[in-house]
Amino acid sequence: MLHSPVSATEKRARLRDRLATGPILVLPGAFNPLSAMLIERHGFAGVYLSGAVLAADLGLPDIGLTTLSEVAARSAQVARVTGLATIVDADTGFGEPMNVARTVQLLEDAGVAGLHLEDQVNPKRCGHLDGKQLAEIDVALRRISAAVSTRRDANFLVIARTDARAVEGLDAAIDRARAYVDAGADAIFPEALLDEREIAAMRVAVSVPILVNMTEFGKGPSLSVAQLDELGVDMVIFPVSLLRLAMGAADRALELLGREGTLEAMLGAMQSRAALYDLLDYESFSAFDPSVFDFTVGP
Repeated sequence: MLHSPVSATEKRARLRDRLATGPILVLPGAFNPLSAMLIERHGFAGVYLSGAVLAADLGLPDIGLTTLSEVAARSAQVARVTGLATIVDADTGFGEPMNVARTVQLLEDAGVAGLHLEDQVNPKRCGHLDGKQLAEIDVALRRISAAVSTRRDANFLVIARTDARAVEGLDAAIDRARAYVDAGADAIFPEALLDEREIAAMRVAVSVPILVNMTEFGKGPSLSVAQLDELGVDMVIFPVSLLRLAMGAADRALELLGREGTLEAMLGAMQSRAALYDLLDYESFSAFDPSVFDFTVGP
């Protein structure tokens, strides 16, 4: 009801078990706690919290302007409402190794199951923008080592993201990925790979699970979950999809309202009051106060 009955410890253990046994885990990106509840209702394996989505929700570009406290607060809100594991985009860890250690522990406290750290310099850029700059390899390795050595739950997943493909090419991305595994990374997130061949090459190159990003309008291919599963991908995120759909619908609705002064034509596209109340589980609150759910919701 108010909080998921599944503990953070159990969420992390379940995620580890599912990664070990397969098949591919599909993690849609939530843009708020309510959308995370919807992701769980539709039976997905987990929830992803994108740094780009959080920045956009705050009216900011994805260039490293969000703070650790903002990310931790939203992470806690999302993790609270779902029994699914939540994976969080922690950008570059909000600083250097000591900052990374604090990031890991605050996100553990927030109840999430894991995070990914990238190897860009600060200020970072969205992974599908040009002009990215890589941190020196020793800096990136120290970030990963700090994350792994300071987590308090061994099942907390530390994923190393590399943006090297767009900056130095596929071979450099593979070299970095292998180095990050040696530093203790539990999984690898190779950002902005260009085609199936490159995904397959990364899969062969590293022994740990790999996560692939299926973002729209990006540099990489648009592949189905079945195609990615065939390539041996372990996790796939759809980080911004729900936000894009919601904002696209809101934009069309506002245009219609401004033009016609009514939204009657879009009622069929809206989530109904009954569906919203069901998702929020109004009825369960009556166990504490019968006056809360003493009404009938119309069609």
